[in-house]
Amino acid sequence: MTNNNINFAFFGTSELSVKVLDILLKNGYVPNLVITAPDKPQGRKMIMTPPPLKIFAMGHNLKIAQPISLSSCNLPPTTYNLLIVASYGKIIPKSILDIPKFGTLNVHPSLLPKFRGPSPIQSFILSGEEKTGVTIMLMDAEIDHGPILASQKLKVESHIKYKQLEEKLAELGGQMLVDVIPKWISGEIKAVEQDHNQATFTKKINKEDGLVDLEKDSPELIYRKFLAFQPWPGIYYFTQKNNQKVRIIITAMEFKDGYILIKKVKPESKNEMEYEKFMKL
Repeated sequence: MTNNNINFAFFGTSELSVKVLDILLKNGYVPNLVITAPDKPQGRKMIMTPPPLKIFAMGHNLKIAQPISLSSCNLPPTTYNLLIVASYGKIIPKSILDIPKFGTLNVHPSLLPKFRGPSPIQSFILSGEEKTGVTIMLMDAEIDHGPILASQKLKVESHIKYKQLEEKLAELGGQMLVDVIPKWISGEIKAVEQDHNQATFTKKINKEDGLVDLEKDSPELIYRKFLAFQPWPGIYYFTQKNNQKVRIIITAMEFKDGYILIKKVKPESKNEMEYEKFMKL
């Protein structure tokens, strides 16, 4: 089966999904439909902002859908023989997963069954482990639970930040998909069940996860949080200034010989400044 007669829809939202889709397009895999999240209000002025994948898809003149609920999403099985998911951000019901003849493939940025769930990249960085990777899996009704079609390891530098690692994993995932899709459709590869006893799970990251305690938290944990939570939610701590509790965002730091060195901070309602200057205020 050639690229031209693989009729697929692509589900995604984030920068990771943009990179994956870009690689697919460059290799001749053009989706019949791109399904992404609705526009959301962002920033202090709450301006309605499209997700990264929508911007990318518009730039390539691809058909786009932004359903509020997937229960109302109509994907005729006669039109789609494959679905591909990469960082979509919503649970896809089994009624949709089962539509295409060749199932629904998911690009998951971890070595499943480790780090299932919504924050595999951040959770890997927080863990301090040295190797992660990408898994191409066949989705089922449970989260990141389906059988594996392919997985590939990636050795990671010790000081890599979230966005850098996301880009590397997206690149790897896109290239893996290009290799897996024709082999899966031709029957050359088989799906292998995960070892569910080895599964670990991640949680959705929220703003409060960026809070650190400079006195109680270990330097290593603080630095891992700094790497994992860039650019969002960032890390911050509270201190007393002029008898007021002030939130301080750490914007630059180093870690060496077991110690952290804070380089720059952004105090609440102020501009970014050198940490030494802030301490003299």
